[in-house]
Amino acid sequence: MSSNVRRVRGITAAVAVAAALTAVPALAPAATAHGPARTATVAAGPATTLVFDKNPDSPAHSKLSVYEGDRLQATYRAGSGTGVKDDCVRAEGWMPNGNWRIRLKDPFYDGRLIKGYAVHLEDMKCSRGTLTRTEMFIHSEMNRDGGQGSTESRRWDGDGDYKSNGCVKLRPADIKKMFRLLNRIGWPTHLRVVS
Repeated sequence: MSSNVRRVRGITAAVAVAAALTAVPALAPAATAHGPARTATVAAGPATTLVFDKNPDSPAHSKLSVYEGDRLQATYRAGSGTGVKDDCVRAEGWMPNGNWRIRLKDPFYDGRLIKGYAVHLEDMKCSRGTLTRTEMFIHSEMNRDGGQGSTESRRWDGDGDYKSNGCVKLRPADIKKMFRLLNRIGWPTHLRVVS
């Protein structure tokens, strides 16, 4: 076989491999689906997915769901923002749709404003690209040790506390349950936000 024929066959094989690789669907959860992402199951077990589903009729009555593979494990009431549905409004708009990488999870977080059980998310641009949403978390209102404090920002008082500066906010009991569940079944790498 001539070297030109071998070279053509080698190039043809490389093109076929490249085409096959680009045809594989992305393993990251789709930003538009409301359930778990359809991903390949690895030998260690089904992937865990965390989905925040924004409620356009009442942002403080949204939900945060945990899936293990295709199986729903838990759903918690959650809020995001102050009621403003524009995700490009700093400190008032709800969280932009997309896949937010989880940077840190800490049951003893000691930030200036957020304390206790917290999941810190990476920064992301809003839907129009005019603003980068920073310092976004899944959190509640509590002291660093997870107990309730005496000031409003450290004490859960009811429905009004589901409002936030854009973060996903849960009742203290619910975020503690979520941490226990994810510590048991495995933490996802991202929070998927949909509406």
